[in-house]
Order: sequence, then C-alpha cells, then structure tokens
Amino acid sequence: MDVAAFAYAHNFTKSAPAAAPRFTGLPMYNFIGGHNDPHEIPTEALAEAAAAVIRREGASLALYNLGTGPQGYRGLRDFVADKLARHRGIKTDRDGVLITTGSGQGIDMISALLVEPGETVLLEEYCYQGAINRFRKLGATVLAMAVDEDGIRIDALAAQLAALKAAGTVPKMIYTIPTIQNPTGSILPLDRRHGLLALARQYGIVIFEDECYADLIWSGGAPPSLYALDPSQVVHIGSFSKSLAPALRVGYAVADWSVLSRMIAMKTDGGTGALDQMIIAEYFSQHFDAHAAHLSGVLADKLATMIEACEREFGTSLQLFKPQGGIFMWMKLPDSVDVRTLIAPSAKQDLVFNPGPDWAVDGEAAKSYFRLCFGLASKQEIIDGVALLAKICHAETGIPVHSANVKN
Repeated sequence: MDVAAFAYAHNFTKSAPAAAPRFTGLPMYNFIGGHNDPHEIPTEALAEAAAAVIRREGASLALYNLGTGPQGYRGLRDFVADKLARHRGIKTDRDGVLITTGSGQGIDMISALLVEPGETVLLEEYCYQGAINRFRKLGATVLAMAVDEDGIRIDALAAQLAALKAAGTVPKMIYTIPTIQNPTGSILPLDRRHGLLALARQYGIVIFEDECYADLIWSGGAPPSLYALDPSQVVHIGSFSKSLAPALRVGYAVADWSVLSRMIAMKTDGGTGALDQMIIAEYFSQHFDAHAAHLSGVLADKLATMIEACEREFGTSLQLFKPQGGIFMWMKLPDSVDVRTLIAPSAKQDLVFNPGPDWAVDGEAAKSYFRLCFGLASKQEIIDGVALLAKICHAETGIPVHSANVKN
C-alpha cells in the first residue's frame, strides 16, 4: 500500500538554512570560489609524502588527534611556526599554533568567542563574503572601513572611530585581510599597519588578521604581519587551501594563549583530518618555498592573460584592480550596470562569476563590481570566458559598446 512521505519540513528548526540545490557539475567557465589549478597539484610528491609519513607514523591514526592533543599534528605545527617566522615575521613555536579545519573554522571560533550579538565589527568595505555572513549571523552590527588601492585608509578609519565613540559605540573587533586582500588583492603598507595597530590600541579593539593568501605574492614580498608587529592585540589565521589544495581542509590560528586556549575548548570536531595534516607537513617541510614560488609564477602568468583579455574585450568600460598576488581580480563596470542582471544569462551559457554585492558590506554600493577567479581556469578558458562575458554584458546592457568580439 502507499505510505505518505513523512513531512520533515514541518520539523525543521526556525534557524535551519534554505535547501541547497543538487550539485550538477562545474560550469565550463568557472570564475567563482577559490579553486586551484588541477595541473598544479603535486600529486606524485603528495603520494610519496603520504606513503612516507604513513609508514613512519601511521599507527598513531588509531588515536584521536594522533595522541598529541587537540592543537593538531606536531609536525605540522612545527612547520607552521617555521613558515610564519621566515615569511611573516611571527615568533612562535608549535604550542602557539592551533590547527583548524580550514580557515573557516578559525573564523567561526574567533567570531563566536569574541563577538556578542549587537556588538560592532569593522570590515574592509569590500571583503570576504564568508566573514561578512558569519558576523551578521552572530547578530553583530557590521560596518565598512573605507579602502583605496593600498587597503584600509587609516585617516578615514581614525575619523570613523572618533565619530563612533562620540555616538557611544566602540567597535569590538576589526576584521582585516591586510596581505592580498580578498577581493581587491591589495597589500597594506607598513606605515598603515602601524597606524591601524595604534588606533586599535587607542580604542581597545581586537584585530582579527586573516592571511589566507599571503603565501601567494608575485614579487617584493609584503610587510610583516600585524600579529608580528603586535602579538598582544591581534589574532592571526592562515590556510593551506590556496597554497596547496582547498579539498585538504587545513588551516591554522596563532594567538595569545588566553585566546588560543579558549579556541581549543571550542574545537569539538574530534580533530582536523589527521592524514591531511600529516601529508601537508611531510610535503611542505621539504618543498614549501619552491612550491609557493612556482605556483605564484603560474598564477601571475594567468593573471596577465586575464588582464589582457579584459582590456581587449571590455576596453575602457571596465576598471581593473590589479592584485599583487592570490587568485582573484576585482573589477568595476560603469555605475549604470548592475552585475546581478548578468548572473542568470551567464549561467545559461555555462559561465559563473562572483557579483560584487556578495563581497561588500554595502551590497548596493557594489552593484557594478564583480570578482573573477583565475586559479582554476586554463589560459584559453580565461580568454574564451572573458570574451563570452563581454558578449553577454553587451547583450544585456549595451556595454561594452565595442570589443574584440562585440560591435555596435
């Protein structure tokens, strides 16, 4: 006999998210997310690293956290401490490092630990969508810090903080991506870093520093991390998603023990994937510098291809914010264009991109902006995809008026 389906929908909690669509595969021209180039995953070297570390330490997989405690695999924490000392100026040891399940877990824990509903958090006006959403979900008041091509404008931030204090509000936290900012790709200069820290000390504000892209810088390096300049008032996170592989869900946090110990207490997942940690430590402890330099070169070459394609197809109708590293380029069409009108027609032609409103504190003010990821696509896919996007944009908005494949 027929049995009526159980009505699960009536039992969902009020806070349950909307249903996710079924995954139907990646589009041909995929310019969203933080994917890496499949050809740049060092598969053979990772296989060798996996074999070596499993033969040497595989028996420890029988124990939660490999029997070394909830902070993570000691070999990986040793590597993180060494990498941060050499490349970001951070002085710590393995005991000052917490391994997280991707940087997203770090953001979840730090925001939940330090921000109460109703408190104010400052973010760059264009910022990581995941951070914006997490703070808002906590019930925080999210305000934008003005930026230019070099990142946070310290003069504007000083005036903003003074005005907020005069109105009776002192922000609880400043969340910033100072090194290869997402989505703009900027690097905050050293003098601005000192200015930001001075303002944070003046007002007693925690700085949450996200450096997920700091391993991928084209040339010239970057100033020391904010944490290196003032470890007393900064919480620092990083990730291996962009420098190695996003499917290996491994990130890390560095903070004063008063913060780190609370984060450890919040880590109730039974431990970040142990094998992932062991493989990353085994491979990167021997090959990190060479790997990061090679990958940065590949990405810089892809970026050059994307810049050339954008300039050819869109001409002067597109303003490019050329990144200093990473895997994204931020760009702007004329104010009359709302990029959200391009999402559906682009998807119908197997092309996806990130609309600016998703990556801005004030979405409406960013309606003419969008972000393209050049990490996954091949150079030919970048060329063809940008040409297709220009054609779609012209069909929907009349812009660009003239390009390599579109004529009025």
